[in-house]
Amino acid sequence: MQQYDLVIIGGGMVGASLACALLPTAKALNLRMALVEAQPLPGADEPIFTPSYDNRSTALAQGVRTLYERMGLWQALQAHLTPINTIHVSERGRFGTTRLQAEDEAVPALGYVVENHWLGQVLNSQLQRNVGPWLTLMAPVEVTALEQRAGGNRLQLQVNGEQQRLQADLVVMADGGRSSLREQLGIGYSVQSYDQHALVANVSLDRPHRNIAYERFTQDGPLALLPGESINGHNRCGLVWTLGDDELDGVLALDDAAFLARLQERFGYRAGRFTAVGERYHYPLKLSLAEEQVRAGLVVLGNAAHALHPIAGQGYNLALRGAVALADLIIARKRADLALGDLTALQEFVEQRRQDQFRTIQFSDRTMKLFTSHNPLLRALRGSGLQLLESCPPAKTLFARAAMGLDQPAARLR
Repeated sequence: MQQYDLVIIGGGMVGASLACALLPTAKALNLRMALVEAQPLPGADEPIFTPSYDNRSTALAQGVRTLYERMGLWQALQAHLTPINTIHVSERGRFGTTRLQAEDEAVPALGYVVENHWLGQVLNSQLQRNVGPWLTLMAPVEVTALEQRAGGNRLQLQVNGEQQRLQADLVVMADGGRSSLREQLGIGYSVQSYDQHALVANVSLDRPHRNIAYERFTQDGPLALLPGESINGHNRCGLVWTLGDDELDGVLALDDAAFLARLQERFGYRAGRFTAVGERYHYPLKLSLAEEQVRAGLVVLGNAAHALHPIAGQGYNLALRGAVALADLIIARKRADLALGDLTALQEFVEQRRQDQFRTIQFSDRTMKLFTSHNPLLRALRGSGLQLLESCPPAKTLFARAAMGLDQPAARLR
């Protein structure tokens, strides 16, 4: 039976980022890690950017830059990042508007848009280059059972049709919102459906996007437009369109011309004229929270722990902050020769994270409900609120720092 200090289940962006955060200190700490992933992982080649009009993207907050710099990944990542220099927040049919400017906040950018496949390639390449005594990659491998014991966790794996076992002081579950292992362990979770779907696609404009991200609230739900890299002369933007469940099928059935016309009618012409749309994806929107995020020797991270409305684009940023905070805890306890799976220490970790989680989740949840309410009083208040925020620089700075993730303690990772 192979023995590890840490086993990470899930090699997606959260699990891979946790491993990358620990790699710089793993040798000095004699920290042995294994990352277990159900899907095959690419080889160890340097990341190669393969442009595709339809690749989906993630918005990285400005605070994430520091985290990836300390992992040694930022230089590679920034080759295909699109900075967000302005965030424009407005409500259709109302005068209230707020603009956040990177220049006003004295930062190089308010955030960055990265294609998911590029972020995944950069993370995976870093892991593949560091396979050795301190990191083992196991893929494609299925975790069929996890048994929690006093001396650590025992994992049962399915590898090429054969059974294999691992022992670990600490297991991190970062295997996504549909984690079957979470259910197998009896970790319950609460779910609040928004009765909405997010329709995600890339669209083109008839003019440059000027690195502006738009959050446009409409009577039927918010629309977000993220600036992206131009491909083959297309001024490309990432669209996240919130639709009621009863409206989704009708919009999906539209041909491209009718879809763009409907989008233009909802969004308006503030960003220009929509000229093309790529493949459309959609997924149901819900607020999901695991009832337990830690047990002795076990931590639940990322979407397996919490999934929130994409209205403010904070889901991945929240998950990454949690992964880096856990890396700091692992480094500190390993350096002090303390057990990584100690329940008291893990409970303290969750309590420290809870404020960030609560604030981020509540902000997304309440903003969505406020701007989709048909209450006349709330409709009047939200327009006035946007206008008041625009005219109050100190309040705008507080709002901007929270959106950028700069109101959180900086990670040490050393």
